[in-house]
Amino acid sequence: MSVAAYCVFCYRKIGTSGPATKKHIPWNDIRKIAKVTGSLIIGGFVFITYEVLSLNKLLQIDTQALHQEKLKSYVYVRTASLSPSEYQGFTYKARKEIHKAVRRILETEAKIFRRPFNDYQYVTAAQTCDQRTAIGLARSKDVDLRFFLPPPPLPKIKTVSKGKDYPIEDELRLLLVSLPQTGLDPCVQYFTSLALRESSQTLAAQRGGLWCFGGNGLPYCETLGKIPSETVELFCLQALVQHSKISSHCDKIEAKGGLQLLQRIYQLRKDSAKIQRNIIRIIGNMALDERLHSSIVRAGWVSVLAEVMKSPHIIQSSHASRALANLDRDMVKEKYPDGVYVLHPQYRSSQPVRADILFVHGLLGAAFKTWRQQDIDRRSDRKASEGEEDYTQCWPKTWLASDCPSLRIISVEYDTHLSDWKAKCPVEAQRESIAFRSSELLDKLKAAGIGDRPLVWVSHSMGGLLVKKMLVDASKNPEMDKIVNNTRGIVFYSVPHHGSQLAEYSINARYLLFPSVEVKELSKDSPALKELNDDFLSFAKDKKFSVLSFAETLPTHIGSMIKLHVVPVESAEIGIGDLIPVDVNHLNICKPKKKDAFLYQRTLKFIQDVLAQEL
Repeated sequence: MSVAAYCVFCYRKIGTSGPATKKHIPWNDIRKIAKVTGSLIIGGFVFITYEVLSLNKLLQIDTQALHQEKLKSYVYVRTASLSPSEYQGFTYKARKEIHKAVRRILETEAKIFRRPFNDYQYVTAAQTCDQRTAIGLARSKDVDLRFFLPPPPLPKIKTVSKGKDYPIEDELRLLLVSLPQTGLDPCVQYFTSLALRESSQTLAAQRGGLWCFGGNGLPYCETLGKIPSETVELFCLQALVQHSKISSHCDKIEAKGGLQLLQRIYQLRKDSAKIQRNIIRIIGNMALDERLHSSIVRAGWVSVLAEVMKSPHIIQSSHASRALANLDRDMVKEKYPDGVYVLHPQYRSSQPVRADILFVHGLLGAAFKTWRQQDIDRRSDRKASEGEEDYTQCWPKTWLASDCPSLRIISVEYDTHLSDWKAKCPVEAQRESIAFRSSELLDKLKAAGIGDRPLVWVSHSMGGLLVKKMLVDASKNPEMDKIVNNTRGIVFYSVPHHGSQLAEYSINARYLLFPSVEVKELSKDSPALKELNDDFLSFAKDKKFSVLSFAETLPTHIGSMIKLHVVPVESAEIGIGDLIPVDVNHLNICKPKKKDAFLYQRTLKFIQDVLAQEL
């Protein structure tokens, strides 16, 4: 937790004159100093604080400089970054010990001294926080937001010729066109071209009327219709999300003032949750590169993320949590790539993490909505209306985190589509295959530290096939074998191990619903599914995985006219472990009605049983 270290010295003990003195501070005294940091501001005492430069070296205090600053509350001596060799040993332990005390002080005084603590004193504390302190505070639960400075004022960008402001959408397009446009992933190309296709006459004139995506010199084509500016901004931000997944492009975004531009858009678009969510997603991707951390902090993003962490909207707060976790290199050794979200713990905690629970959604699912509480008809259930405030948008984040606080709970997200007509990225169909998703997710999960602890998988529908494929692939890759060896159990919610009627329906009605690669792979008695299941069972039994399967028994409404039994009980039978039929449909099989519902309580018991030694 070595974010920033401050030693507090009583002004009267240091003296007010004389030459600079040097003092050796033994390790035992370091702990005393940490305890002495009893308060930032108490009564009329004047304390002088400075940051430790390197506690394994000599400490020098300029007493004459302190005398000149006697009317101020604090004197801060900024530190240069420690070299990698100093991250361990005496210096590291000293900084860690002192920062524990400082962080406790900040949190305690925010509660105890809230009334006498005026805004000026909070601002004083905020101004003294260095980068690592600010990030640590932002990831501290119930921190007072007055400990953070607001984002710095952002200069407006002017056109050279007329001196007028660019519309936000044009500024975004200028940023996009400045990024590398060749050798890109097809999806990055697609989103970028989609955004730039709506370019305005201003940008066309700026580039001489002979510009288009890719720089091939084709004449510029005007847009066929007026597009709302918010929609155009969303197109541009979706393109930037894809670019921000590429490290070298993140450097370009930062160099072109992208962090400041995104900050301006974020402040102007407080009425659009989608725009703000995409922006924070971009910041979270850029935060994967430690070289950009200082730039992200200087652009004012820590205070924004700390505020969004308190949002009641789980998607917003989880995006902010991911970004801050990627910034916090003192407490978090893992990195969370795009689409990997930590539902718990989202704040710093002294409680060690004993095991991981990983949630994988299915077709048309998502990292959060798949795992929400089942909607209850308030008109027919009076008790439900009385307990409406207990409704959860994500039961793993609330119920499971409360019942198993020592777990790290992660949910992944990936795009799936029932039809190619609605594909978000239609330029590369093979991205939708289970094999591609497995390879993509395994790399992300490895970066997130999956496999370093005992692990339980929880999956719904096609997500269960993806879990099996990832485990099969990991078993064949020595670099991924920790994921297999540390797997303790798997929960399958209506997983079509032997195919689904949904695939048959979409193929028979191909003129109404063109099947995507994913749905084709779900065909009943598919040879690919049989091979996958056989490969999985061949080593799952040897590894003695604990398996719990739930099967739906009620049909699911597909539109307003069709009712379909998506995964029959016989298809949900994998061949090992327990299979439990439940009177719910395919969508609600993973959405318990209440915390005391059978679906949740049986899942909880399974997790607790397979992790009994760790919990």
